[in-house]
Amino acid sequence: MSDKHGYTGMILRVDLSSGHISVVPTSDYAAFVGGRGIATRIHWDEVPPHVRALDPENRLTFLTGPLVGFAGFASSRWQVCGKSPATVPEHFCYSNLGGTWGVTLKFAGYDGIIVQGRSERPVYLFVQQDGAQLRDAVHLWGKGAIEAREMLRSESGGSVSVVACGQAGENMAVMASLLADKDASGSSGFGAVMGAKNLKAIAVAKGNHRPAAAHPERLKELVRRYHELRGRWNDEYFPTVAGKTRRDHCWGCPGLCGRIAWKAANGTEGKFFCQSALLYQIRAQQYYGQGHEGDVPFVVTKLCDNYGIDTMAVHAIMSWLSRCYREGILTEEDTGLPLSRSGSLEYAQALLRKIAYREGFGDLLAQGVEKTADAVGKGARDKIGDLIHKAQQPDQYGARTYLVNGLLYATEVRMPIQQLHEVCIPILEWLGWVQGSKDAYMSSTVVRNVAARFFGSEAAADFSSYEGKALAAKMIQDREYAGECLILCDYGWPVMTSLSTKDHVGDPSLESRFLSAVTGNDIDENGFYRIGEKVFNMQRAILAREGHQGRPSDKLPEYSFVTPLKFDVLNTEMLVPGPHGKPTSRKGTTLDRGEFERIKGEYYQLRGWDVSTGRQTRRKLVDLGLTDVADELEMRRLLA
Repeated sequence: MSDKHGYTGMILRVDLSSGHISVVPTSDYAAFVGGRGIATRIHWDEVPPHVRALDPENRLTFLTGPLVGFAGFASSRWQVCGKSPATVPEHFCYSNLGGTWGVTLKFAGYDGIIVQGRSERPVYLFVQQDGAQLRDAVHLWGKGAIEAREMLRSESGGSVSVVACGQAGENMAVMASLLADKDASGSSGFGAVMGAKNLKAIAVAKGNHRPAAAHPERLKELVRRYHELRGRWNDEYFPTVAGKTRRDHCWGCPGLCGRIAWKAANGTEGKFFCQSALLYQIRAQQYYGQGHEGDVPFVVTKLCDNYGIDTMAVHAIMSWLSRCYREGILTEEDTGLPLSRSGSLEYAQALLRKIAYREGFGDLLAQGVEKTADAVGKGARDKIGDLIHKAQQPDQYGARTYLVNGLLYATEVRMPIQQLHEVCIPILEWLGWVQGSKDAYMSSTVVRNVAARFFGSEAAADFSSYEGKALAAKMIQDREYAGECLILCDYGWPVMTSLSTKDHVGDPSLESRFLSAVTGNDIDENGFYRIGEKVFNMQRAILAREGHQGRPSDKLPEYSFVTPLKFDVLNTEMLVPGPHGKPTSRKGTTLDRGEFERIKGEYYQLRGWDVSTGRQTRRKLVDLGLTDVADELEMRRLLA
């Protein structure tokens, strides 16, 4: 690892208990590249398995990667990692954010920040070029994340980027999120971890530590090639509305996702895109009438952002409350909520405030839907159904529609959205071809060719069959874990399809070539996958040490096997390529339990793990350069 090429060479370490701030060299973690990789190594080294998510001893890591700070190819993402209060049981988890904060940290001279301990009083961390200090945050405590961010920007003359928690984080709601510049949000309950540490925010002043590439001309040519291959994704996913919206891309991005900002009638403006924008859209339309909902969906999304509450968790909570209300399990008197007015602004305001401040019934909801349902009783848990999968998040792009996603969900600690997008974005493009959309080129033949190149076999393109899915899952995970070390945006990467190539197949070698051009270390495509395999195994070892039991823990909710598929929000007919690419509907289907267990075994074998137990093996860990990890797992009797 070079301090000059792709890295600043320094990671801040902040001990909130003592107030001591120091610097550790990034090169200490050279084998783990950046982002998720470095986070897993830090967690393994410093967080014993008995430590709880909200304990002072938990580490909260904010990390960039070697490609962060280079413009033009969607590489401005950053990671927040640590033990999460949102998972059951509590495990190491991760969150991925965009916007500007990560780049600003890099330009200030740091590749990341390690936060440990707990301050006696509310503080925020102020980071400037080659220095940092803890400052009093009493005046920020009790403020929302957006409010705190804007207050710090105002105090600094607008020259800082800020990541903050809201009131939900201060009160340690398990689904408390983080919010940064450009309304970049991070889930997995890390807002609660910041709140437990009495850390309100991290403000980073702009600096001039621009990262340098080892081979700048080669990088420039790769950026040109990337744009030629990648083109643009569908800007109409969230179309602009005159006077209401504008395109609002993350730092240095050519705008591949069509991300937009919404401007409300009162002048308030903020990110309004993807799942968080859809959170209250349908409910508000049903309540006010379609076309008459006005700014209500946007206002509700901003309430979630300001309080610091994961919108995916809010979706599950609202849906569960509606089911319980309809069945007479919960009443307005029980909850103190206007349940009969779901979809109204007043309902959302009341619900979100109760969760954020843990008032009344909100104190239960702040512990998560499952614990709330257990406390309510009266069959309330049965009403959760398919609303919750892992980490207080729902099952999107689920396994009943896309079989390979079953393995991705089962072996991850939260919704692995980056991995799911690898499977589902090409299929959504294929749907456009099936429906005869203008300029659509993603035919069934192209799908098979893409599957052969990116998933290991054409069999992976038949979504009615379990064949080829184990290898596809492994390849997807290895590629995405390596990408989360760099750190790349999953809307722009990998380049799986292309209008400019004869067969419309993209290029999976691009990531390794970009990494080589920036760092000067020659890495080929297989070497890139090996980075991801190493980091994935490092995370798996952490989970084993924290109580993951291997095969018994790699499971899916029971509804996946017994409840026929009824609805998919983006693929309403639930169409997928079947035999020979023929469109096949997954509506009304379930997963075959026996087949799923069979491909789990096939997946373990491909991973070099024990097939019967799903445990890692010494041989595989040593082969990946993780001998010390193997030694500890063996001592704890956690290897096969």
